[in-house]
Parts: sequence; C-alpha cells; structure tokens
Amino acid sequence: MTGCIEDLAQTKLFSGIPPAEIPDLIDCIHARRVEYAKGDFIVEEGRNVYDFGIMLSGHGQSFKWDAADRLIIITLLEKGSEIGVMLAACPEHKSPVSVQALDEVSVLRIPYNRVIAQCPKGCPKHERLLRNYIAIVAEKGLVLHERIDCLLKPTVRDKILTYLLRVSHEQNCRTFSIPMNRKAMADYLNVERSALSRELSHMKRDKLIDYHRNSFRLE
Repeated sequence: MTGCIEDLAQTKLFSGIPPAEIPDLIDCIHARRVEYAKGDFIVEEGRNVYDFGIMLSGHGQSFKWDAADRLIIITLLEKGSEIGVMLAACPEHKSPVSVQALDEVSVLRIPYNRVIAQCPKGCPKHERLLRNYIAIVAEKGLVLHERIDCLLKPTVRDKILTYLLRVSHEQNCRTFSIPMNRKAMADYLNVERSALSRELSHMKRDKLIDYHRNSFRLE
C-alpha cells in the first residue's frame, strides 16, 4: 500500500487527511487491496454488498441488462473512481448492477461498517473520512439524477446533447474528450450504435458539434 498513499490522498474519500496519517487510518478501518484480472467481477448483480472500493489502477464499468437483453452501461470507472459506495450503505438490498474489470485492476476494498462505526480512539481523521463518505454518497445521487435525465430525453439527439453538455461543463471547456468509444457511448445512452453514428453525423452537418474520434467540440 505504500506506493498508493499519495494517490489515495488525492481521492475524495481521503480528502483533507494528511498522507502521513492515511496508513494508520487504513489499518483502523480494515481496508485491504484486492487485485482483479480482466473480465473479473468486482461486484455481481443480485449479490449483497458489504464494502465499497476505491480503484487504485486499471479501468472498469458498472452495467446491467435490460428486459430486451441489451447491455446498459451505468458508469465507466478509472483510477480514483469509487465502487459500490451507495450499495454498501444498503447491505440488505441486492446489487442491481454488476461491476467488471476491463483490464487488470487493483481496488482498495473498505468495510462499510468500519467507516460508520465510532472510532475507539476518537481520531479526527476517522471523522473526516465519514464526512467525506457522506459527501460522496450525496454526489452519487446527483450524478444518478443527471443520468436519468439523459436517458429520459425523447430523441437520440437530445440524449447526445445532454451528455455532451454535461461533459463540457465538467471539463469547463467547449472542446473536450469523452472516456468511451462509439459502442460504449451507444450503450451508455441506451441507443443503437448505428443510430448514434447517424445522429452524430447529422449534428455535425447541422453545425451543432464537431468531432474526431473521442474529441468533441460544441459549436
């Protein structure tokens, strides 16, 4: 874990906690590092979730299958991403999604009960960790709302614009890159890949956007 301390200090969960204090905190909450091979499931749909994680390296995705047996990508995950934060807070409910490693992945897994339990030492860093966790849960709720808002748009064009506007806002720039290829983007927006490609071409023709591969510009 020694080589990951500086990276953990940059995550939302450990925000405001001095790097020198993180190793003791990790021991206190019984966190452990777990390695996954490409294709391994980090979380499986239908299973109870009792801990959550921070991705230390690699890439993954959370997804589920709809009634028509189509894959729906919920989120794309990378180094620093949180995994199962909201699920761990409701361990009596089975996970509605799966989380899978897209390449070799390393995850810091953290027992939820150890985070919310009162620290026997009453240390400020444990209290800060709990406040950070609550803030992450709140943020996840807002992101989920934004995702639902995107999926509820009536047309493919509306879905694309809603998504691109959000990414542009997050990166604070009208020229930006998205973290997915066309297939993943189609899955994320829950549209056919051919329909996505066709509408992107039409939007470029109409001078709403310009793009090359994963780079986009809002006109």
